[in-house]
Amino acid sequence: MRDHDRKLYLASLTDKLVKGQIGRRDFLRTAAKLGLGAGALGMGVQRAPFNFVSSARAQEALQPSPETLKWVADVSKPFAGTTLKLATESTPPSNALNSQLKKYFEEASGIKVEIEVLPLEQVLQKLTLDVASSLGTYDLYYIDQSWAASFNQDVFDPREQLQNAALAMPNYNIDDFLPALVDGIAMYDGRMVGVPYDIPIFIMIYRKDIYDELGLKAPTTMAELASNSKAIMEAKGPAMAGIAGQMKSGHYSLECEWTSMLWGHGGSIFNPDKKFVGNDEQGLEAMAYWTELKKSMPAGVDGWTWDGQGQAVAQGVAASMLSWGEFFPYFDDPTQTKISGLCEVAVPPAATSLRTKDQTAFGETPGVGHQGGSTLAVSKYSKSPDAAWIFMQWATSADTQALITALGGGTGPTRTSVYDDPRVKANARVGAGTTRHLPIVRETIANHMGSEPDLPEWAQLSSDTIPVALGKYFSGGYASAKEAMDDIATQVDDVLKG
Repeated sequence: MRDHDRKLYLASLTDKLVKGQIGRRDFLRTAAKLGLGAGALGMGVQRAPFNFVSSARAQEALQPSPETLKWVADVSKPFAGTTLKLATESTPPSNALNSQLKKYFEEASGIKVEIEVLPLEQVLQKLTLDVASSLGTYDLYYIDQSWAASFNQDVFDPREQLQNAALAMPNYNIDDFLPALVDGIAMYDGRMVGVPYDIPIFIMIYRKDIYDELGLKAPTTMAELASNSKAIMEAKGPAMAGIAGQMKSGHYSLECEWTSMLWGHGGSIFNPDKKFVGNDEQGLEAMAYWTELKKSMPAGVDGWTWDGQGQAVAQGVAASMLSWGEFFPYFDDPTQTKISGLCEVAVPPAATSLRTKDQTAFGETPGVGHQGGSTLAVSKYSKSPDAAWIFMQWATSADTQALITALGGGTGPTRTSVYDDPRVKANARVGAGTTRHLPIVRETIANHMGSEPDLPEWAQLSSDTIPVALGKYFSGGYASAKEAMDDIATQVDDVLKG
């Protein structure tokens, strides 16, 4: 199939998904054959669990840099009156830009920016239609990391854009983006598919008051995570469980938790021969551990995605979780929960052993800190690529990222310097918009980050094949974990054979 025909078919397929004319399973299967990884599409929930813009303290004092706005004003003069469009998922960076920050850019530049905040499948619908038609309806693309392979030729490489000195923001410093994120999210086949835009990642979140009461310390190993959770369950259960999980059958969140357990026990999804090996010795050790750990989780965990998991901690039903760091500012907000100030964070427990990237396939990188993420890029079909590039530099600059982090609920920055920004550090206290968890997020990205494999079939495998079988196992549908994992291995082979 010619590339243009493939794009048209993919756009039609995505449009049918959004309009409910095709089921999620059929979409994932066909999209994989067209070369599209589709991450957590069609799950019916947002990837980021609590999407809100925090009422961070002293917002009035958080203003964009006058020097940056002067550059925006000067370089944008030829483009005044232009309108730019971006379709994006509801993430903390997008919400902060749309509701609180873009007005400063518009006032300085004379460029209007229309940001459509949509469910992820609708973002993909807009993107595929725009790419297939080459109409340039959207000037900037929000690209989930699983889409990079499909759209890497449809956007400008920001390193090439920076060669135009007349439009380059002074001190933009593309090398400031965290190297692990550039490699894990933005790079595909030697091209930089935009710059890292957001980074949800698993960290350890626990109730320090409960840990202190029981004489426990933050778990540094998988064994300690299990023993701590069991001790809390025995002392506080069933009113309060030791740990909350995200274990809804058939949901992508269940696959996310599985990978963390698998990687944490020295296993991997694939071996270098591109064979599924979740059923090997390490994979079965992970399943035995996870099955035992589940006994320290609240009743009903089989019906929870990450949202139910977070709510369990927020409502005092569970004392800890290994999950997305974006939860933490919500827990610290006294207007949202009754546990404000009671939670602390830690890096994920160390794996019993860890395979290296060259012991896996498809770019899989084992690490207990399971990560997601996206990039922001300028469309090659934009009618105003220069104006879009100016906005993109401003939106992803260190100054704007610091404001997003301070105003946008303490989301994890993608730039190194932002973690050290005084405005970000000033919010490192208990309360709305806290950033006191970010040093742990930074360390997790650097030393504990785990990345899923990158192959077109991964959408079907991660959002359907694997979590459906795992759900069947936890509901008693298999005689043993080995039978379940062997069945997954067979199904994965079938999917990869097409």
